[in-house]
Amino acid sequence: MRRERAAGGGNVRRKWRPDRMLAVMLCGWIAVAGGICSCRPGSSGAGDRGGLEADTAAVAGSPAYFFDMNVDSLDVAGYTVRRGDNLSLILSRLQLPHGREAVLKAVRPFLDPGKLYEGLTYHVLTSRDSAETAVCLIFARSRTDHVVIDLTGDSVQVRPLKKEIAERRRYIEGSVKTSLWNEIRRQGADPGLAIQLADLFAWQIDFFELQPQDSFRALYVESFMDDTVSLKLTVTGAVFTHSGQVFSAIPFTQDSVSEFFDAAGQSLRRSFLKAPLDFFRITSHFTNSRFHPVLKYYRAHHGVDYAAPTGTPVRTIGDGRVVGKGFQAGGGGNFVKIQHNAVYATSYMHLHGFAAGLSVGKHVRQGEVIGYVGSTGLSTGPHLDFRVYKNGTPVNPLKMESPPACPVRPELLDSFDRVRERQRRTFMKYQLRNALSSGLQDF
Repeated sequence: MRRERAAGGGNVRRKWRPDRMLAVMLCGWIAVAGGICSCRPGSSGAGDRGGLEADTAAVAGSPAYFFDMNVDSLDVAGYTVRRGDNLSLILSRLQLPHGREAVLKAVRPFLDPGKLYEGLTYHVLTSRDSAETAVCLIFARSRTDHVVIDLTGDSVQVRPLKKEIAERRRYIEGSVKTSLWNEIRRQGADPGLAIQLADLFAWQIDFFELQPQDSFRALYVESFMDDTVSLKLTVTGAVFTHSGQVFSAIPFTQDSVSEFFDAAGQSLRRSFLKAPLDFFRITSHFTNSRFHPVLKYYRAHHGVDYAAPTGTPVRTIGDGRVVGKGFQAGGGGNFVKIQHNAVYATSYMHLHGFAAGLSVGKHVRQGEVIGYVGSTGLSTGPHLDFRVYKNGTPVNPLKMESPPACPVRPELLDSFDRVRERQRRTFMKYQLRNALSSGLQDF
């Protein structure tokens, strides 16, 4: 790698020569995320510079490609859009053979300058000479969508480029020795799968009370870019054994809506989530007499306090309408109150801030982010004071029962039974395969 000072700025520009890159690439695959670069804070300029990350593995003697561009005779530099950057400013820092205005005019139908937000990446392919003239620019619109600006001809040529997405269906099983997260990571799978499984069984299993003998099996689909960069996980079926009880998650579609059901055809989804935070610890329970840490006297605490870092997303536990939002001078600080139906309402207090666009009267969906954990009002540290009201009377959120959502309709039970049996056979097949070889399985 060769380091040079970028013209007109103090940031270091790191560039890869393709001829040197080939030797590195022989060591294995180099992952790319649509040109996503490793970034470090720096001074203002064209953005933090990242190294070249090859699209595919190269073989010695083969042409080197970046996206679909042959870069054998070019240098490639990666940048990150910084706060305050705009397309015109970025282009003004480059040596453009056709000039900035020509590029702006040509690219406008493909790249909205107003959507070139902080954190997006772009790459500049330059000639390998002292002038360092740009011959191609590649701007990311998302992880998979890019705009290629070709400057090699008599005029500026612009075209969209979309990374191909491949899907792999996979199977995993294991025992919870220390935590679900650790077990999934130990097997080489994305630990984000643990979050999806916890969400899936949120009403059936308390994932903070897992036992070493608990076990799980899961079928899921993983989407990849360039066969190496994982973009998304989608669970397609699961079985979780907790404290000797078996819980199933069987996908089934009725009324054009696909959701998960247990083995009896009851929906895994409940009217309310068990908790408004993904990760937390309870620091104060529902009680009629608690010593207040700020006021220094005993009074009722008709809620549950969940300690979590400032900025942790707070989610509504059910569908409803925002009936209150603001600052509660009596001690609650920033709060949101949601009316879920004629019986239940919930309140979320001490928030650091509110979700963008949240307003009184807005309808929210179960799991939607409504605010962020903070320490406003009478609070000694960041936490969420969460309260539930039934017919206007506070009830203990940890003891609240919620009936299942819509079960499989009677006329569809035969179809559901076939889906359930097909999933059972699939799990048996992969359990048998894992008895001969352990680990993650593609199917």
